[in-house]
Amino acid sequence: MMQVTADEARKWLTEEIAQRLGVDPSEVPPDQYFDELDLDSTTALIMAGELESWLGFELGTTALWYHPTVEALAAHIAEECERRTTAA
Repeated sequence: MMQVTADEARKWLTEEIAQRLGVDPSEVPPDQYFDELDLDSTTALIMAGELESWLGFELGTTALWYHPTVEALAAHIAEECERRTTAA
């Protein structure tokens, strides 16, 4: 399992969303809600699966719901990685 910082997670999420929306990563505001970015639930599920593959563990189906921005989700990912590393 890898240790991911909030900055690394933010970069990954921003690039992934930008690619799916067909925009430059600079056009993805880190504090804008995912549903305001025109990400539908199918896209969110696909991204969650890719995110779990990248991280090496499952975040849980509600992670995007409870952390609905790039900034919030990136912080959550970093906390989860830290918690899992400490617990191991």
